[in-house]
Amino acid sequence: MTTTSQPEDPEVTLVETETGEVTLQIDGRQAMQAWERDLMWESADLLCAYGSRFLEVGLGLGLSALRIAQHPSTRRHTVVEKYPKVVDIFRSRHPHLPDTLEIVVTDFFEYVDMLEPSSLDGIFFDPAIPGEVANDEALWDRVMPRVVAALREGGAFIPFFSTRPALRWPFYRFFPRCLVERRPFTAYATTNYTFGTEGDAFIQCFIKSGR
Repeated sequence: MTTTSQPEDPEVTLVETETGEVTLQIDGRQAMQAWERDLMWESADLLCAYGSRFLEVGLGLGLSALRIAQHPSTRRHTVVEKYPKVVDIFRSRHPHLPDTLEIVVTDFFEYVDMLEPSSLDGIFFDPAIPGEVANDEALWDRVMPRVVAALREGGAFIPFFSTRPALRWPFYRFFPRCLVERRPFTAYATTNYTFGTEGDAFIQCFIKSGR
């Protein structure tokens, strides 16, 4: 169980503007926007270089989920999403899904206890969680060893890209290696979850080492 709480039944809405902006909102908070596509695709392609069995935490707009599931090397891609309404929105926009894609509606912080050791080649991690959960050190100290255990030796863990040139807390403490790819980004003028609306983004790929 989590030591801090997440909303159980938040208001989930998809906002599309006349200028082409697409935003997934959870309780009025920007959870994901369509401008992220290229960064999500690059993150997905990087993850797929590590094998064929993947887990993704957080569905969002499904940009990375479809990219991973449709990759030629992917045999199985499981996405864990807490909120059914997020899944409903995704399925309404993408009625025909790849056979490799499975969506599980559950709380990842409970699902993690069911992961089999060394069962995954890679994990993409981008759930919509409130700040008090994101900053709960005791929670991550419980969850991350289970995440690492679920990866095979040499497997990869890629969290949501950062717009600050710093390793992502709390993940770096649990991996001996990290590869970083720097890419330019341009967000919407209305984006409020990045550090600025243009500049450099950093895709961080943490590697489980057998040493």
